[in-house]
Amino acid sequence: MAGMAVLQIDGREVAVAIRRSARARRIAIRVDPAIGGAELVLPARVGEAAGMSFLRERAGWLAAQLAALPDGIPFGDGAVIPYRGAAHHIAHAPAARRGVWVDGDRICVSGQAKHLPRRLHDWLRRDARTTIAPVVAEKTALLGRRAGKISIRGQRSRWGSCAANGNLSFNWRLILAPADVLEYVVAHEVGHLAEPNHSPAFWAVVDRLCPHARAGRRWLREDGAELFRYG
Repeated sequence: MAGMAVLQIDGREVAVAIRRSARARRIAIRVDPAIGGAELVLPARVGEAAGMSFLRERAGWLAAQLAALPDGIPFGDGAVIPYRGAAHHIAHAPAARRGVWVDGDRICVSGQAKHLPRRLHDWLRRDARTTIAPVVAEKTALLGRRAGKISIRGQRSRWGSCAANGNLSFNWRLILAPADVLEYVVAHEVGHLAEPNHSPAFWAVVDRLCPHARAGRRWLREDGAELFRYG
């Protein structure tokens, strides 16, 4: 991440997360639901001033995209959130001493109400790790490669990444998505261990690792942004 900036659009301050990408060939703008703003992706040799100028030229488009974003849904008693692709109700159980657990279509959270959002967030991150790690092991074994460290993060707009040293990073919100979608993202990042690009050879690797990769990509394209509403 290169940093943060603020853009004035119609008298409103819009947060802009600036990220450099060695793979980017041109400036890209993405709506960032997590911050209610935008992500500005810059190729290695493009300056931030040029990127912000490009963004200002498209301020009208960005304003329309931001206006269309749905409201956020904080973690709280009675809220409905997706978990592994299915709707679950958050149920506060203050008298219990069980931490967080799933009971049918409910995710129960014990303790004081003020700690519920943090407890649920931490539990979902841990669950994401325990779910993703064996999928990484399966895909790397199929590929005949070894992954480095696995990290679970709260990226604002990315689902995963693969570093040059083989370390893999995944967004905790993948635990909210259907299992097939999570599997596709893992296959995508593991595929970069063999092909550090998005060439036809890379996509062939992904298809081999995950037969329903195209369906996973389509789900993320059409419904993935919705997951950033939660928490």
